[in-house]
Amino acid sequence: MHNLSNKNLDPVIQELVEKISPYFSVYGIQQQDSSIYFFGVPKENISVIEEDMSGSIEVSRAYQKLWTAFAEKGYQFAIKYELGEHILIASPLKLPAERRWINVVLAIATFITTMVMGSFLFGADPISNPYDALRGIPFTIAIMAVLGSHEAGHYIVAKKHGMRTSLPYFIPFPSLIGTMGAVIKHRGPIPDRKALFDVGVSGPLIGLFVSIIVTIIGLLQPPITQTSDGFQIYLGLPPLFEFITRIITVAEASVMHPIAFAGWVGMLVTALNLIPAGQLDGGHVLRAMVGNRSSYVSLALPFVLLFLGAYMMFILNINGSIWIFWGLILSFFAASGHPRPLNDEDPLDRRRMALGIITFALGLLSITPVPFQVQ
Repeated sequence: MHNLSNKNLDPVIQELVEKISPYFSVYGIQQQDSSIYFFGVPKENISVIEEDMSGSIEVSRAYQKLWTAFAEKGYQFAIKYELGEHILIASPLKLPAERRWINVVLAIATFITTMVMGSFLFGADPISNPYDALRGIPFTIAIMAVLGSHEAGHYIVAKKHGMRTSLPYFIPFPSLIGTMGAVIKHRGPIPDRKALFDVGVSGPLIGLFVSIIVTIIGLLQPPITQTSDGFQIYLGLPPLFEFITRIITVAEASVMHPIAFAGWVGMLVTALNLIPAGQLDGGHVLRAMVGNRSSYVSLALPFVLLFLGAYMMFILNINGSIWIFWGLILSFFAASGHPRPLNDEDPLDRRRMALGIITFALGLLSITPVPFQVQ
């Protein structure tokens, strides 16, 4: 067993001792296999408290702090009392085995579906000539960059905060763009409000940044010609998209270039994800900013969106179906509530609060009341 005077302690162990010392007086350390055993005396309660009436788990402040410190070093911890000694056991975080082949297969399938649907946007006919599907590759690269960067932002920041999360899952679907987007799965607790905010805000900001780049590239492309056959979709341009077109002074075109369309999709996805309700990105950000008070906004928003959609359709006689759809979807998200961070007491710093306000403002600039109409 090592004692604290041993100068040959591993730097990681020394750092953990420093994190532990405010809550746990360590007098001995033992390593066995990949686990670390800290022997000492608790200075305060550092255990998980029983569930309350609402079903949420209460944890001590010490547990909150220690969980974050250990997770950042790749450890989980448990507390035992054996033979008259308190032992804090740190063991490596063991993530469930991921079947990464699923991520790869879904990504390949999404590449194919977006390529095929993208080829239609370039005026090709992959049904008559399958090789024409290759003309959709530029759109595929653009749309997967937009959607993938959003989820990659979540993934990288979650890992930085010691959170357990999966690789992105792309969702192939025979829609106008060939996909239903991409998702990642979070497992385990959220350390604190800072981690919740950083993870929630990273996806929309990185995804929007890539969307702006893709939009600029698309608007600089020569216009494409398409024959008007069947129904047409008219896109409403959000303020941010219109601002970009004014900055780079593009020529008027009757048909939006598919790459620019991918940027438009990215802006729409960003805006919808930033709706501050439930477990959408906007719900995470607002929950981190204002705490439990966000539940009032989350519960009210579905009714606001349903009213907005009905008002647009029946009073203004314009298409408000997207808001009715999202109002119904959010009613389920809001009902499920929001997971509570382990440390729900420490508020965000002013820099993050300002960034949160800016992020919501960017979301508003990325959408219009009527994003699209089919005629």
